[in-house]
Parts: sequence; structure tokens; C-alpha cells
Amino acid sequence: MLEYFKTILSKVSFDKRLFEKELRKAVKSLISDELEELKKWCYTKFGHMYGPIIDKQFVLIR
Repeated sequence: MLEYFKTILSKVSFDKRLFEKELRKAVKSLISDELEELKKWCYTKFGHMYGPIIDKQFVLIR
């Protein structure tokens, strides 16, 4: 599932709202080990564009 969500997030990264929606789905669906990896990947790949959105989604799960 992790690779699936990475693919989806990459494909919707052109749109802020879609990115946030799909990231929210990923956070709800993945287990904690996968979440940690997704978090690192998101910050590496999209942190410059969507840092606040990523922060918001990962703060909500803690």
C-alpha cells in the first residue's frame, strides 16, 4: 500500500487540494512503520511545496 500511495501522491502533486485529500487517505490507511517512511518521503519529495500540509496531516495522527 505504501508504494501505491507514493504513486498517487506523485500523480496529484500538481493540485494542493488533491494532494492533501490523498495524503489524508494514506495516513488513515497505513500502519505506523509505513507512516514513518511515508512521512520522510513526503518531506523529501514535496516538503518545499506542501510542508504545512504534510505537517498538518502527520500532527493529526500523533
